[in-house]
Amino acid sequence: MAAPEKPNGEWYSDGLQFECTQCGDCCSGAPGVVYVSDDEIEKIAAFIGRPGQGLPKEHLRLVGKVYSLTEDKKTGDCCYLKTGRNGSRTCSIYPVRPLQCRTWPFWTSNLEDRDAWDSAASSCPGMNKGNRYEFVQIEVRRTAESWEDLNT
Repeated sequence: MAAPEKPNGEWYSDGLQFECTQCGDCCSGAPGVVYVSDDEIEKIAAFIGRPGQGLPKEHLRLVGKVYSLTEDKKTGDCCYLKTGRNGSRTCSIYPVRPLQCRTWPFWTSNLEDRDAWDSAASSCPGMNKGNRYEFVQIEVRRTAESWEDLNT
């Protein structure tokens, strides 16, 4: 039996808490894919001082027909995750991070049921703490297809 395309939102109908701590845990570890649209590439490029030039080729890879940010081959860290002198890890493009990052942890895979949420929360210190997101706010994030969708 195939997994449902959308979760049964009943279990989170009273809302969920999340506040990004910028710990970098979701930006490192096992290899993954962080999809970026052409518009996001240009916003990131402008933010890092390369307006109209796109991103450095070592920061993008093609996955099928879509671009993804690259990772450090040794650590698995996103190319924009930076470690400070004190050991803190932060996203160096946080204000212009891709939609995929902006909508974490409200991904369909994390919202399938309470167990999926709790599993994700075991490695994310911002889940179940901080700001409360109401059901509608969660669904807006879960179904967003662009930054503009998050501003409605």
